[in-house]
Amino acid sequence: MAKKILVTGGTGYIGSHTVVELINEGYEVVIADNLSNSFAFVIDNIEKITGVRPYFYKTELTDAGATKAIFDKHPDVCGVIHFAALKAVGESVEKPLLYYHNNLFSLINIIQAMEEIGCHNLVFSSSCTVYGQPDELPVRETSPILPALSPYGNTKQIAEEMIKDKAGISELKAILLRYFNPIGAHASALIGELPIGVPNNLVPFITQTAIGKRKELSVFGNDYQTPDGTCIRDYIHVVDLAKAHIISLERLLDKRNKNSVEVFNIGTGKGYSVLEVINAFESASKVKLQYKFAPRRQGDIEQIWADTDYANEELKWCAERNLFEMLESAWKWECNLGTLNL
Repeated sequence: MAKKILVTGGTGYIGSHTVVELINEGYEVVIADNLSNSFAFVIDNIEKITGVRPYFYKTELTDAGATKAIFDKHPDVCGVIHFAALKAVGESVEKPLLYYHNNLFSLINIIQAMEEIGCHNLVFSSSCTVYGQPDELPVRETSPILPALSPYGNTKQIAEEMIKDKAGISELKAILLRYFNPIGAHASALIGELPIGVPNNLVPFITQTAIGKRKELSVFGNDYQTPDGTCIRDYIHVVDLAKAHIISLERLLDKRNKNSVEVFNIGTGKGYSVLEVINAFESASKVKLQYKFAPRRQGDIEQIWADTDYANEELKWCAERNLFEMLESAWKWECNLGTLNL
């Protein structure tokens, strides 16, 4: 019998790519998602890629009863990968209570429902935002957790603490993946990043501008203390990131984890500025991008990139795709969107 895994937020950007990798590895997948920032057609395209249609439940995980109902239908779930969360830094500054309610209540309900069916393996989608603006770069898993610069980042800090506290007094085992900036799309161009409304992330704004959906790209801030004045981030291909979740899940299932809660940075270990990303995209797409500089965006970190040595050595995982390949796949996805039945 194939092992059954629940993926919350499984129709979202990272979640959908992880579902594909799970199915490719022979797992049976149950998806729970409220489609607040994703689309139902993603299920069809996961099936086109893999030949397998996962279970899908449109549900609100902030509703304890609705969350429990999914576990009651699938009491043989042996692991959970929890992506479901609101994730826009700027929006979290404007709507902090929405972020605290959505991101924390959903986690509480998931952990309680897991405990009721005797499922103890959790891979949690955390974020490099838990480090705040680091005093030293690159950041290691042992780097200080500084005050969050946004309510979104704070929800990830609190969520990590909640998981650690619960694991300390129960059988819960968890791996917290603090990942950096996922970009790119599946090689099939059938799934990728598709934000609803105006994109909050750099690369979909770049691709939408290049294809003509947006007039121009706004580069938020050109006066940071970086070589070219723009923010620096560690960008990772979404498929490389998805594979890190599979490896982490199997580490828990095979009881190879060394502590009840483990933490890993998932990135490439290289930082690129916004202008470097724009230049790389223009090279990958052969399209000249229209952009302008705009004021800094509240909540943005100046620069951050990962020390990935621990994940490379302990998980036996490393990122495989370079920035050009990431942006090339993102552009292919954007160009293919017009052919999809949305």
